[in-house]
Amino acid sequence: MTNDLNALLSGSVLVTGATGSFGRCFLRSVLKSHQPERLIVFSRDELKQFEMQQDPTLRAPSLRYFIGDVRDPTRLEMAMRDVDVVIHAAALKQVPAAEYNPFECVRTNIHGAENVVQAALRTGVKRVIALSTDKAANPINLYGASKLASDKIFIAANNLSGGRGARFSVVRYGNVMGSRGSVIPLFQRLLKEGAHSLPITDARMTRFWIALKQGVDFVTSCLGLMRGGEIFIPKIPSMRMTDLARAIAPNLPTHIVGIRPGEKLHEMMISEDDARTTLELSDRYVIEPAFAFWTRDHLDGTGAKPVPDGFSYRSDTNTQWLDAAEMRRLLAESAE
Repeated sequence: MTNDLNALLSGSVLVTGATGSFGRCFLRSVLKSHQPERLIVFSRDELKQFEMQQDPTLRAPSLRYFIGDVRDPTRLEMAMRDVDVVIHAAALKQVPAAEYNPFECVRTNIHGAENVVQAALRTGVKRVIALSTDKAANPINLYGASKLASDKIFIAANNLSGGRGARFSVVRYGNVMGSRGSVIPLFQRLLKEGAHSLPITDARMTRFWIALKQGVDFVTSCLGLMRGGEIFIPKIPSMRMTDLARAIAPNLPTHIVGIRPGEKLHEMMISEDDARTTLELSDRYVIEPAFAFWTRDHLDGTGAKPVPDGFSYRSDTNTQWLDAAEMRRLLAESAE
């Protein structure tokens, strides 16, 4: 697996949405650990690409910058020529924005997924991993529903590619600590601006949390483990939003502002229905595809075993929990 992964990441790698938090961290990780022939940034924001080019940690002769949108199949196909690996991180991710701009969400998250698949099939890409979200399991909002549709598209793409063509898999995880537009930077900004309290939508709310570097390492490991058709889910801790507020600002009170449109009290990454085809490994779960040709031999030696009947993986019934002190430690490590 290690040799296969090294060979893949020593070739040409394209990341959609690469100017986001995940993309930047992934690029740094690949540049540090491998010597890619080409590392392609594919995104639609020229300013963010310009800013990336000024970043001393992202200067390498292998880096290429493509202005493009996943809504544009022609541009995607051009960018994917002679590419070995695609990491699909581009998405419209804000839940309220998706509720109020549904057509735009569908065009990027669903049609964009189809375009990535079609371009990968046409250009001979070897492996594709699409980033998903806990909101795709039993979705109640359009963002989650669009990512569920995206997941289905990427899994089904393995039927189109045949046994020797491109392989497609999905990585699903929870909130990323410190990612742009998320609640942690919001709390930190409010604290810096002198807020007298922090807004909490509901005191009962829980969420899954993963550090950015941990997410990047997990995606990289899945790239080496995947056969095509799996949904990989890391074992990560949960945290109550009230505890998160205390971690960011121990001396500030909170005030309840109410749940936003499309929000859940608790998130889920594996439903009871998904559990029927889910395997547990030491550090992750794997939802298997319902393919007639699917076998588990590539998981031999991993200790993979089926989860029990009635299993679900929810943020409120999780066995791993973060407290305020642990979150502060993780945030300090992320800032280094």
